[in-house]
Amino acid sequence: MKILTTKNGGLSVEHWADRCVDKIIHVANDSDSIIRDQAVAFKQDVRTVLIHYMTNAIKSDRTTLYNLFLKQGEPQMAEILRRL
Repeated sequence: MKILTTKNGGLSVEHWADRCVDKIIHVANDSDSIIRDQAVAFKQDVRTVLIHYMTNAIKSDRTTLYNLFLKQGEPQMAEILRRL
């Protein structure tokens, strides 16, 4: 088990995509080289898709929070979120 820490922020989308794809796809070192190469390429493709959709999910959630802060009369907090 690895323990990671950050300073003044959370872990990146790339970090979470790597953790996710490592859980979904395992490429055995002793696999046939052609199969292993295909699996590694597929794993990279899945990682790219995960990064894309996780980034969009974060943007969507921030939009929801931005609008919630505006509704609650907190334009300064909304602006902080918008700048992230």
